[in-house]
Amino acid sequence: MALPGTRARGWAAAAKIAQRRRHAEGARGSSSRAPPSSRAALYVHWPYCEKRCSYCNFNKYVPRGVDEAAMRSCLVTEAQTLLRLSGVRRVESVFFGGGTPSLASPSTVAAVLEAVDQAAHLPADSEVTLEANPTSPSGARLAAFGAAGVNRLSIGLQSLDDTELQLLGRTHSARDALQTLAEARRLFPGRVSVDLMLGLPAQQVGPWLGQLRMLLGRCDDHLSLYQLTLERGTALFTQVQRGTLPAPDPELAAEMYQEGRAVLREAGFRQYEVSNFARNGALSTHNWTYWQCGQYLGIGPGAHGRFVPQGAGGHTREARIQTLEPDNWMKEVMLFGHGTRRRVPLGQLELLEEVLAMGLRTDVGITHQHWQQFEPQLSLWDVFGASEEVKALLAQGLLLLDHRLEAAVSAQCQVDGLGISVFPPKEAPAVRPSTSWDRTTCCKAKDLK
Repeated sequence: MALPGTRARGWAAAAKIAQRRRHAEGARGSSSRAPPSSRAALYVHWPYCEKRCSYCNFNKYVPRGVDEAAMRSCLVTEAQTLLRLSGVRRVESVFFGGGTPSLASPSTVAAVLEAVDQAAHLPADSEVTLEANPTSPSGARLAAFGAAGVNRLSIGLQSLDDTELQLLGRTHSARDALQTLAEARRLFPGRVSVDLMLGLPAQQVGPWLGQLRMLLGRCDDHLSLYQLTLERGTALFTQVQRGTLPAPDPELAAEMYQEGRAVLREAGFRQYEVSNFARNGALSTHNWTYWQCGQYLGIGPGAHGRFVPQGAGGHTREARIQTLEPDNWMKEVMLFGHGTRRRVPLGQLELLEEVLAMGLRTDVGITHQHWQQFEPQLSLWDVFGASEEVKALLAQGLLLLDHRLEAAVSAQCQVDGLGISVFPPKEAPAVRPSTSWDRTTCCKAKDLK
């Protein structure tokens, strides 16, 4: 397959990309010291699917036909426009999500990556992830995505039980999933993530743990556990509401989560976020940007972003949402260069709430240095040290106030609560999940889009 890429470093093969980027980095000088305001992650939304799964309420469409050339052109244009408006000079990761982006042509992926690299710096080691369903990409197609610049795959496996897959409305079988996973690992060794769902109607702990253990014998170094959330307007929600399916049992789901965490820990996985587990250092760079409240640009129909529009003279971080419906989004991009439908300036309190909420999802938590990037005037000790609410939660065993310096880097998360550590300012204070998670909200959130 011919891929675009005669300019910049080109996109003929992944090896050439890396090699040429290294040469370019030497010429441009290192960008590793670029301030946070000039760095961002980039999310690209491909809105189309072959069919709608029974549990899904994401912004996706099942069209009769797709004008991919028009979609490609608009994705490129919007990426260029938002990079210019943001003033971002370094893109540290790119994530193609959806929808089912593995239905797009590798040439579309290549065109977007080339546009990003021309508008900003895309380092040689930048993480480029593509979401894939087990039925959409063949081995040759996965290889073509690798040649286009993808270096990490996220596979929506969801289950290894064919009955459960039919319940979820998935188009693949367990055999399809394992075959795709094996091919993905061959092509992207150490760079393949898989999703496994829990808490389905009538699902039991023992069989689900059997799936997890089987997957551990086949998977790579990153795995995400997602609890089913019944979303209004989905087929599965309607079936449960009408009584044709039993409602998921939250206690069983909590037990699956707890037992699953133990199994993964024994297999050498670090639970670095509520739903995400990695070994051999295979954390998702892109999602880590979300949890650290870094800037990210959202490209494509319905994509979300959070960045300071410095290139347009702005000084306040904005939450941005692109127009949902693909045809309307494309019309806006062709008229204005981007399809931003809503811009909401974030106040300081809103931003700090996000820093806390996102940081507490991770096992690292929130260090004093990280907090000061967003609030240089008040330390974490100032905010939490004398709080009566914190004292009450401490008495209930829901919070941990810890003065040990080493705890900031050694904390691990468990179940049955929420932990916060606070250090005096001279001891590199940190807010972190120390020994517990709220088990009722442990793993409901899908990776941020």
